Amino acid sequence: MSSIDHLFEKNTQWAKDITDKDPQFFELLSQQQSPEYLWIGCSDSRVPANELLGMLPGEVFVHRNIANQVIHTDLNCLSVIQYAVEILKVRHIIVCGHYGCGGVRAALDTKTYGLIDNWLRHIEDVYRFHRSKFDNITDEEEKVNTLCELNVIEQVANVCSSTILRNAWKKKQNTTVHGFVYNLKDGILRDMKVSSGLNSEENYNIPKRNK
Repeated sequence: MSSIDHLFEKNTQWAKDITDKDPQFFELLSQQQSPEYLWIGCSDSRVPANELLGMLPGEVFVHRNIANQVIHTDLNCLSVIQYAVEILKVRHIIVCGHYGCGGVRAALDTKTYGLIDNWLRHIEDVYRFHRSKFDNITDEEEKVNTLCELNVIEQVANVCSSTILRNAWKKKQNTTVHGFVYNLKDGILRDMKVSSGLNSEENYNIPKRNK
């Protein structure tokens, strides 16, 4: 059996590095959790929420799944959103995908992958909603990345149309939902410009699907 002792060694060094910079960091962190951000991202190991935002533990509440989806029957994701909005009172919800996403790529091919095919079906729906956008795309990588962007926009709409956000906005809670895509090749986030939240007219700016 392979050893994982090196993980404990790295953890000890990590904790020491933080404590050396701020001796009270962990003591204060253990006393409360009050992040301003909920991050809904992909499970991909190359997309770490805290690190790419330049934030420390305690500053981002995180939920991750394959291809950063928000599905209305996924009680895990919905429970995280509800806790973040109603208990933690987060100010921002970020749905973040990434270019070259394996889940999105798998949804575009004709292979079968077992149980996950049921999960990927929702991304296939996003492709179907926007089929016309792909008619003139011949490059496979461009097609994957375009669907990565459209998937983020769709999931932002799903967050906004949830009863959790609608109820929060009715109560005048100032929580805004954003859509980002992360570029693995340069580490830069791209804003999809679909931020949605409470406004003065009480009309919730929920992104619409392109017909």
